Amino acid sequence: MKVICVPVVNRPECAVALAAAFDIGKALDASVMGYHLRAHGHSEVLVPEEMSALVEGEEDITDDSGDDCQQSADQLFQTLATQNGYEYKNKACTGPIALWQSKAGSPDKLFSIVGPVTDMIVVSRPQANGKKAKKFMLSALLNSAKPVLVLPQEAPVSIGKRICIAWNQSPEAARAVSAAMPMINKADQVTIVSNGSESRLGPKSRHLQQYLSMHGVNTNHIKLSKSNDTNALLKGYQESQSDLLLMGAYSKSRLRQIIFGGVTEHMLFKADIPVLMLHQ
Repeated sequence: MKVICVPVVNRPECAVALAAAFDIGKALDASVMGYHLRAHGHSEVLVPEEMSALVEGEEDITDDSGDDCQQSADQLFQTLATQNGYEYKNKACTGPIALWQSKAGSPDKLFSIVGPVTDMIVVSRPQANGKKAKKFMLSALLNSAKPVLVLPQEAPVSIGKRICIAWNQSPEAARAVSAAMPMINKADQVTIVSNGSESRLGPKSRHLQQYLSMHGVNTNHIKLSKSNDTNALLKGYQESQSDLLLMGAYSKSRLRQIIFGGVTEHMLFKADIPVLMLHQ
């Protein structure tokens, strides 16, 4: 991971996301790109129609599209870049750097263009009435095909020191592990959590342990037998005292724009923990 992208507005939760991005960037020797998105003309900030069921609720009161908001977002980015020893730039060059960009458009277009050429996107978990923030988070996850780190509103003590891998033998989970290998290699502790029998076709937890051991990563395995996968993952996360949950975005459909299943939706909107998720 050499390029970490963060959508930026001057809000406290965005400062949390930026601080986390710079911390991870320093650990991985990666650049951090800050993007401020302005509405195009008089258009609203939109997401695809298929996602409308997941962004119901009142629109955010704050308007983040004006010149003043762009300047304050830029200032927040500059301040945190300086605090973390990053050189602020407006043009890409050999990193690690703090690259500032301002674009006009909607989140789905931004992440369809920018997302595939970054290595990770960092966002904060939206508040209950944060309709616009939900659009950014879901657009990043659905349109970038890259890992998205979803953070709590309040800054965690640490992120990625102790990683919990949600394992269900699926290609989605395997792709998430591959994408996160730079962070897994840096972690002090890695725990694999599985729930129920591993009888489906696909690699079992022991196969994942073998794979990671060949990368020089020692792992623990917590095997649970609960009727609810969400409860099992949260229990394994708590038992292992992890500070990051890594998972594939499990869905009921293979379509690109979908309504997520229960586990993914809970981790995105309700679990107050850092979650690194990949949907492809």
